[in-house]
Amino acid sequence: MIRSSVPFPPRPSRAVARAGTHADAGASAHEVPGLRSPAAGFDQPFEMLHACHERVQRTLGLLARLRDHLRHQGADAQAREAARDVLRYFDIAAPLHHEDEELHVFPPLLAHGSAAVVELVQALQAEHAAMARHWAAARVPLAALAEGAAGAVPWSPEQEKVLDDFAGLYAEHIVREESVAYPAAQVLLGESGWAPMGLEMARRRGGE
Repeated sequence: MIRSSVPFPPRPSRAVARAGTHADAGASAHEVPGLRSPAAGFDQPFEMLHACHERVQRTLGLLARLRDHLRHQGADAQAREAARDVLRYFDIAAPLHHEDEELHVFPPLLAHGSAAVVELVQALQAEHAAMARHWAAARVPLAALAEGAAGAVPWSPEQEKVLDDFAGLYAEHIVREESVAYPAAQVLLGESGWAPMGLEMARRRGGE
């Protein structure tokens, strides 16, 4: 098996993953946030990757609205629920998405891509590692808010900067992946390689 260059955090159990959400107690692994969209399934792995990027952007938008809400409304129940939603996405779905890229998109590009593509992929890998580090810090104030901890808000300037830095990592990263890395990987893998990729993505999420 190809190993990822990024040390992914341990995945929470399904019970933990559903804690603090309205998910049904019998939900399947396919209901992990960011796994499905109405237009994409595991038989279309690159469409799944694009759908995950859309969810990243929506969740970052939710984080921005949460920060504005805290400034004007404070840490009410709505704010705590939004914090739980952001935590759930970036604790569970985002690492799985990065793992998909590390295991299926990047290796063929590193092995067979041009020098410029290899350099780009190495930069994307470094950004994945930076995202993991930044998220470890960014989730601290969010977790305190979600748990209703005393003194969780207002956030300090240092905490606000941590959240800014984390969100800022994604914009150009997503553009480079979608404009260069994904199309090049699709060509190198060929359509015959998409089905095994999708099956492995499903397997890591507990699918058949």
